[in-house]
Amino acid sequence: MELLPKLVILLLAALGIASVSIRRFLNRRQFARRCGCQPVARSFSKDPFLGLDTIPGTIRAIRQHRVLGRSCEIFRAYGNTFTVKELHQSAIVTIEPENIQAVLSLNFKDYTLRHRLELFMPLLGRGIFNTDGQHWASSRALIRPSFAREQVANLSLLERLMQDLFVLLPRDSTTVDLQELFFRYTIDSATDLLFGQSVGALKKSQSGLAFADALQYALKAIPVRDMLGPLNAVYRDRKTDECNRICRDFVQQYVEEAVYAAGPKKEEKESRTTETKRRYILSHELASRTSDKQRMVDELINVLLAGRDTTGSLLGNLFFMLAKNPVIWAKLRAEVAVLQNRPPTYEELRGLRYVQCCVNESLRLHPVVPTNKRKAMRDTVLPRGGGNDGLSPVFVPAGTLVGYNIYAMHRRTDFYGPDAKEFRPERWEDGKLQPRWGYLPFNGGPRICLGQRYALTEASYVLVRMAQEFRGLESRDPGSWEEGLVLTVCPRNGTKVGLIP
Repeated sequence: MELLPKLVILLLAALGIASVSIRRFLNRRQFARRCGCQPVARSFSKDPFLGLDTIPGTIRAIRQHRVLGRSCEIFRAYGNTFTVKELHQSAIVTIEPENIQAVLSLNFKDYTLRHRLELFMPLLGRGIFNTDGQHWASSRALIRPSFAREQVANLSLLERLMQDLFVLLPRDSTTVDLQELFFRYTIDSATDLLFGQSVGALKKSQSGLAFADALQYALKAIPVRDMLGPLNAVYRDRKTDECNRICRDFVQQYVEEAVYAAGPKKEEKESRTTETKRRYILSHELASRTSDKQRMVDELINVLLAGRDTTGSLLGNLFFMLAKNPVIWAKLRAEVAVLQNRPPTYEELRGLRYVQCCVNESLRLHPVVPTNKRKAMRDTVLPRGGGNDGLSPVFVPAGTLVGYNIYAMHRRTDFYGPDAKEFRPERWEDGKLQPRWGYLPFNGGPRICLGQRYALTEASYVLVRMAQEFRGLESRDPGSWEEGLVLTVCPRNGTKVGLIP
């Protein structure tokens, strides 16, 4: 008799859960009908439960370093929007500009990136790249002045670092890997921007080089954790843990310096240089606004990652393709000849149209952040991808991942022509190419990259100064570009070239 009340309680609970589920199903069906939604017609996964059939192909693509190349083939076979399931993840994947605009801008509040938090937390903590809401908004407000026009237009730092870079470049046409040196250049520029002083990676500072190596290893671990999903509970990589610690401790020392500099000691404040007083230094600004040192480390390492990785990858990709195309290099040199071998001003840099075309084309062919995703926080709709023709809206239930593949979208022949796989800067010359949301190297909507103008300025400046310094740029890599995919993408085998002064 004692079991009867318990059974009744369990039965009522089960009925309650069933009632909620049925009501939610009916509400969702009504919502989808009201919006004219049709289901996505194609699924890349044949196994409806775990998507195990897709895993061998994914593993093979990872081993062959062609994850992005394979994704283009899948979109050609399955259309511009399809569903996919692999182990713990189920998603809608798209290369439709209208869908990406809906996710990043029009329906921005319907999506979150909290799914990043666990993946990024060991290295980045809670910062601009893995938080939403007020935390993200305050992070963005703090960081924005670092990339104001007066900061970006001051090219003196970039020129000082170019001189450090030139010292390391051989003048006898021997092979050099520019990729490694570009990453040193961008970490020096990023740390100067954020901390008011460079870590000296180009000058071979041991602490700077150790930090750069640790950061590179820590970044490689993030996609691994993403693929493992629930298995992360039992997976341990002690070297990753150590590299995360090295990176955060490295930034911590600059936080301590900033907190000390922001203190009440008059003699410390008076000792700052005129330049330091005039510049917006993020570490100092953070120290004046919060006493939370962990928050300061989180914010700084988030921006440092972006400043180092995105521009370094862009330069590696760009020079890899330029070394394969001597005609383009000669055309670049002809354009920058107007400067008569002196460093450009900010206004002159922006006026070099072919330089901008080359940078744009590199970002199109090899977008440095090639894929991304968001998770729906509430029931919402994508404008395209439903039905057999893929033109109807698609219902997106709360909790669904929506992935967008910039790499594949940038190679759509209906946007960029039959030569979309080719590196051809001239496609940007006449100004007729206006792909809008079909060209998205720096994201879009409220979360558009704050450092976009700085990255473009830095990449263009390096390109101009290299074109002034070297009449020849010879590829020493017999193969074609091969993806080195971590969070950003750069040439897997580096950017090996011979330089002719």
